[in-house]
Amino acid sequence: MDRLKLLKLLIHLIFFILIVNFLANKFYWYSAILYLDMIMHFLGGFWLGLLYFYIFSFSKESFIYIVLKILFFVLIVGVGWEVFEILVNDVLTQNPLDFLDITSDIFFDLAGGILAILYFFRKNYAYRGK
Repeated sequence: MDRLKLLKLLIHLIFFILIVNFLANKFYWYSAILYLDMIMHFLGGFWLGLLYFYIFSFSKESFIYIVLKILFFVLIVGVGWEVFEILVNDVLTQNPLDFLDITSDIFFDLAGGILAILYFFRKNYAYRGK
């Protein structure tokens, strides 16, 4: 995939995520729309996976090694985000810790990362013989 096209996709996607997140917070969509949080985590994981592809080039690494590195990157950022959410909820809103929400958020982060892997490899390696 062309790096410029990937950069444009990354920029468009992050602005979309930021705008939806801003509107969701302003109009309380996270409370009103049941699955919006999951969709946002999925998109965030997708964006992180593509960002990893943009930042790091993969020369002669095995497919499994690349997949594990990307999933680990998405997992680390996702867990870091959840720690941030826990600290903010604990300090500002004093909401109780919800392990199901945390697990769901990390799962959707990783699912988005898997989609980024599939998207990138399909764009790069599909139809090479034609």
